[in-house]
Amino acid sequence: MGSLFDDLEKGLQEAINFEKGRGKAKTTTLMIEPVKKYSNEDIKRIRNEAGMTQSAFAKYMGVSPKTVEAWELGRTHPTGPAYRLIGILSEGKEENLSFIKRC
Repeated sequence: MGSLFDDLEKGLQEAINFEKGRGKAKTTTLMIEPVKKYSNEDIKRIRNEAGMTQSAFAKYMGVSPKTVEAWELGRTHPTGPAYRLIGILSEGKEENLSFIKRC
């Protein structure tokens, strides 16, 4: 059989050994940074630095252009997930997202 089968067999055997008390479980620890909040001025600056119109930024964020306008005027504020996406854009890491394709 191929490598995939071998990997699955090995993983299953490790799980069985752990369950029987004969092995250690592999663990991964993640540290989640707190959500950074951005002011209306920050949001507009980040959008402009990314070279996006309000309409393009709205598509990126999954919101309406009116929502972006309200954020930039300070009438409303993004929620946690939206702040995360703004943070990704501010760090220039948006190309790592599966829904971003360079044309």
